[in-house]
Amino acid sequence: MSQNTRVDKHLKAVTEISKAISSSLYLEDILRLIVTVTAEVMNSKICSLLLLDNEKKELVIRATQSISQAYNQKPNIKLGEGVAGRVALEKKPIVVRDVREHDNYLNRDVAKKEGLVSLLAVPMLVKGRVIGVFNLYTDKPHDFSKKEIDTLTGVASQAAIAIENAELMVRTKVIEEELVERKLVEKAKALLIKKFHLAEEDAYKKIQKRSMDSRKSMREVAEAIILASDF
Repeated sequence: MSQNTRVDKHLKAVTEISKAISSSLYLEDILRLIVTVTAEVMNSKICSLLLLDNEKKELVIRATQSISQAYNQKPNIKLGEGVAGRVALEKKPIVVRDVREHDNYLNRDVAKKEGLVSLLAVPMLVKGRVIGVFNLYTDKPHDFSKKEIDTLTGVASQAAIAIENAELMVRTKVIEEELVERKLVEKAKALLIKKFHLAEEDAYKKIQKRSMDSRKSMREVAEAIILASDF
């Protein structure tokens, strides 16, 4: 493959990934598209995206184009352990020419079974904070060029942006729903205070008890009180 062809394919991959990130696709679909396009463009045997579980301090496979059960069911990787764990901890790329013979690679048996040889692993960073690791494997010994390392680093950055945006949307939605619930509860509380001449705290406890007894949310109970008052 000529240098110009490689550049064209890299640009095409970046363009497709940028389109996906700005589309209305679900996050899972975006991540799957990212690993699939990256694997195709960079002639990868397996391409995978691992996200960091901050509570457990573990890297978990979130997306891959691999259909190998042995690879997809690998144990989670502790932060700082193995190649991917070191990449996440040190926040810098690591290249391994042959994972089958590398002491720090944790799943050499899987690598031998699946024909995985060279590995390029890069961190996924958002404002200097690591959120995961992007892995790319070849099925033959390969010396990754600076261009390839830069390309995968760029893809990892785009994936990190997609994930951060999705999480931000979720957090925003949760906050919005909490605000709506708070306003509804306040309105329902005011109606109970007016109707039953209750203290503010007692009105709140009444809503809370109804919520627990009926196994409905505070919002649902508040909405029912408001609806009843309209008749």
